[in-house]
This record gives sequence, structure tokens and C-alpha cells, in this order.
Amino acid sequence: MPIQTPICDFGQKAIPFELKSTDNKILSLEDIKGKNGTLIMFICNHCPYVKAVTKEIVEDCNELKKIGINSVAICANDAENYPEDSFENMIKFSKDNNFNFPYLNDETQNIAKAYDAVCTPDFFGYNKNLELQYRGRLRELRNLIPVKEGESDLLKAMKQIANTGEGPKDQIPSAGCSIKWKTN
Repeated sequence: MPIQTPICDFGQKAIPFELKSTDNKILSLEDIKGKNGTLIMFICNHCPYVKAVTKEIVEDCNELKKIGINSVAICANDAENYPEDSFENMIKFSKDNNFNFPYLNDETQNIAKAYDAVCTPDFFGYNKNLELQYRGRLRELRNLIPVKEGESDLLKAMKQIANTGEGPKDQIPSAGCSIKWKTN
């Protein structure tokens, strides 16, 4: 049974971070912030829900970049117990899937906890003032297959945020695998 994200806490401010990217650079929220909005995604390499939408995530992030929204993905899973989510495999996953956005390693899991991320994928869409406006799904999945009917929920919401500063009032939660928390 997939875990679902909570309802969007409209206006909640993005939490600053500094994390290592798969390019071996330390990137902060300020480095990533877009002029019209910022999309922060908690994903991982092994989750079938993430794998089902990875291609579309990349496509949507390309479209968002054109309208001044920058994107970033963060992996916070326990790599010791889930070696497919190791930093080395993050590098491979981002290259294999042509990531056009930074992929950051939250090794301590402190950022995922601060954001109250619950699953992969978990999308946090912010306006230009870094106020949360979207915490929903990318699009409907049936048996881990995306239901293709026009633009994704995520892309529509982020375009609205870029244009108005506000996300849609009605949002359908994202669903996926739970974040793999460390036990110690």
C-alpha cells in the first residue's frame, strides 16, 4: 500500500539546506531558487513509483525551466540498508535518466525530516517567495503506469504558481514508497 503525502500547508516557507550534488558540489536552496518558483522533489533510485514517472519528471522540469522555475531532487533514503540508493548509484541514476536538475544527497536525513517528506516521490512546489503552494502528485498512476491525458497535475500547478504566485486549491496527494529512515 503506497504512502500518501499530507495536504499542502499553503504559505509554509522553504527550509534552507546545503547538500552535496551528484556533481560533487555543495548546493544551497539559494543556489537553486528560480525567479518564478522552485520545485523540490524527494525521490530515490529504487522506488517503482519514482521509476514510473522519472521520464516525465525530466520532461516537466525542462518545461518549468523555460518559465523561470528551477527544480531539484533530493534522495534521503538509508543507503546502508538500501544500497540501490547509494550516492554512487544516485550519480548513475541521474546520468541514465538525463537529469536536467541537481540531484542532492541528504545523507543525514535532516532535510527530509525538516520538510516532513513522507514518500518517494514527494513534490514541494514553491512560488517565487519560497512559499509552499503545491504538495500533490505528478499525475495519476494505474498499476504503476502513468495515465496520459495532457499536462501532468504537477506541470499545471507549477505553471499556475509561476503566473499567479498561488497553487491550485484542490490537490491530489502524491503516493509512493515510504522514505527509508535510518534506525539508529
